[in-house]
Parts: sequence; C-alpha cells; structure tokens
Amino acid sequence: MTLLPVDEALERILDGVKALPGEMVPIEEADGRVLAAPLSAMRTQPPFDASAMDGYAVRAADVETPRAVRLRVIGESAAGNRFHGAVGASEAVRIFTGAPVPEGADTILIQENADLLDDGSIEATSTVASGRHIRRAGLDFVEGDVVLEQGRRLGPAGVGLAAAAGHAMLSVTERPLVAIIATGDELVRPGEACGPDQIVASNGFAIGALAKSEGAQILDLGIVGDDSAEITAAVQRAAAAGAHVLVTLGGASVGARDLVRQALLDAGMSLDFWKIAMRPGKPLMFGRLEHRNSRNPDSTSRPDTTGTMRVLGLPGNPVSSLVCAHLFLRPLVARLGQRSHTPDLRAAVLASALRENDDRRDYIRASVASGPEGLIATPFSLQDSSMLTTLAAANALIVREPGAPAAEPGSRCRVLMLA
Repeated sequence: MTLLPVDEALERILDGVKALPGEMVPIEEADGRVLAAPLSAMRTQPPFDASAMDGYAVRAADVETPRAVRLRVIGESAAGNRFHGAVGASEAVRIFTGAPVPEGADTILIQENADLLDDGSIEATSTVASGRHIRRAGLDFVEGDVVLEQGRRLGPAGVGLAAAAGHAMLSVTERPLVAIIATGDELVRPGEACGPDQIVASNGFAIGALAKSEGAQILDLGIVGDDSAEITAAVQRAAAAGAHVLVTLGGASVGARDLVRQALLDAGMSLDFWKIAMRPGKPLMFGRLEHRNSRNPDSTSRPDTTGTMRVLGLPGNPVSSLVCAHLFLRPLVARLGQRSHTPDLRAAVLASALRENDDRRDYIRASVASGPEGLIATPFSLQDSSMLTTLAAANALIVREPGAPAAEPGSRCRVLMLA
C-alpha cells in the first residue's frame, strides 16, 4: 500500500473548506474573535483639536520671544468641559491633556515653560512653534475610515480600537466547533484512580488547547470505551451539536479492538484517506460526514442546519496525535475561522548527526536556539511517540524528507517552530 504524502493529505483536508458565516457579538466578547467584515469608524478620533499636554493654549505669535509679553489667563479648558470662547492677543487659557483647544489658540505652552505671576497672568520662559503639542482632529482616524480589516483576529489593541471607533457590536466569524472523542478501555480522566492496566487520558486536553489557540470552541465528548455502539452514539452527539470538525483519538489502526474507523463508516462517513507517509502519525484518518444539527450548543436561536463534519482520526500515541494536530488540525480550524495558517518553517544547522531516512517524512522533536551563524537544532536522543516529556521540552520539529541521506553535525536542515 502506497502511503499518502503529507502535503497531499493536507490539500485533501483543506479542499472545499470555506470560512464560517459571521455573527454579531457584544464588544465585551470580541477578544480573540475574527472580524467577518471590514470595520469602519463611526466617528472621528480625536473629534476636535486636543491638547497633548497640560499647560496653556496660546497664540504662537505672543510667545515668539520669552518673557516679552504678559498673557492674561481668561479661562480653563478641561477634558469633557471645554472653554467656550476665543483666545485673543496676549491671552491664554489654562488647558489640560485631552481638552479641546480653544478657538484662536494655535499652540500649547506647556506648564513647565510658563511662570505664573502674582496677578494671575503668565509669562513664557521658552518660545513655542505654531501647532506644538496639539493633536489635530482626525489624527487617529476619520469617520468612514476602515480601521480594522476583515479576517483580523482581535486582541486587546484591536478591541480598544473598535470601541474607540464607536462599535458596541461587532460582526465576527462563527467559531469553529471541534468535537473530541477519546477512545479506549484503558483510559481514565486525570484525577481518577487508575486500574493496574489503565493510563491517564491526556490527548484530548492537548488537542483541545491547540484548537482553542486557533479560535475554536471545544465540545469534549469524553472517553468512550472500545464498544462500537458507544462510539457511534458519541459520533451522533457530535453531529447533532453541529460540530464542524470531529477529532477522534485512538482506535483507528488495524487491531481487532480498533473500532473507530468502522463505526464512522457505519455512521455514513465518506473515507478520504487512511495512513500517510509521516513519522510520527502514520495512522491518520480523514473523512467527511454529512449531518443535520438542531442548534449550536452556545445558541438558543440557531435554526436546524445541514452541513459537513470533517473527521480527523488521530493516532492514540500522544506525540503522534499532537504532531498531527499541528500539521492538519490547526490549518483546518484556521481556515474555517477565516484565518490563514502559515507553518513557521526556518533554516537551521544540526547540532548532532541524524541517520538516513526511510520513505516517510520525519518530524523529529528538537530544541532550537540561536547561534553565532543562525539557528542550531539539537534533536532529542529519544523519539518514542509515547513520550510527552520530550515534546513538552521541544520548541521545534526537524523536518526530514523521505529518503534523506544521513546528516552530519553542521548540516543544514529545516525546522518547524512550535512556539
């Protein structure tokens, strides 16, 4: 059986994937969400010429020569409470940061450069050019300006900008719903007592965290035993919830107790491929399952819909599972969420030798650090696909193509950065 190349597998997984539709959310809930449409300013910022400093609004012509003119202070302009009047010759208005600049004034004499005299007037101790310390109306943006582009994932600065532009509600792309099923009689949840033949289920938490980092919401369907009926029921729950992606963990290999693939086929999944030419992660499965859901679990108003649930059957070994998720789940979730995912591939130099590769693309856990001539990649000596300690310690994967010859220390290589 010829194994499917990694790049072709990714192309098939992403084939036909379109961004999910938009929905309106309050700005308080917009952090981390992706804009479904360009965002235009509903107001001008600042809406008026504003002082950038505490001091005095004056005419530049009156302060051309230090201490040449006494300026009579005729009022005060504060943020939220402007001075209603005009500044004339030899006059000044006390002003504070953010306050509107009064009519007639064309510069700000900062308070450090003004001497307050006994009669309440002031003298400039330094000259000030016209326009100094004034934020002109529209300096930041003008009503109608596109301030945030479609597809932008909002962070604190983006949320703040949207608020400043006058938006209380934002149109954001619906978050991809990723359902996760862990399978195996040997699994127990963290904190539960382990029997003599059991292990703690860890994959689901790692995969869920990775999917959430790409903007997904997670539907954890828990641990399902090695029972076809239980697996089928869990798949049906994912479909009923309207999951865009179903991730199964383990149980998709060729053993007599590996029941996931057949259960999915019995549920109507169209199998695209099973097994790919990579290490770790050879037993990766991908298919599509048409479904009808009653509503999104986070919504009370979404009508019945039909759609395609993409199914990723990840290997049971935790390293294999997470490496496959980096390569295939992340770009799938990103595309559904109207974002692009570009793998962070970089050139590096090997710190130690690597043996020749076979017919699968190899992803070798490594530590990458900066050296005098670029990045240096140090592969871990143990690469067993069950060892999470090395994956947790790794910040990159060395990517070796099928048939790559043995490599000596100092050889060039490619690394996929993980963090």
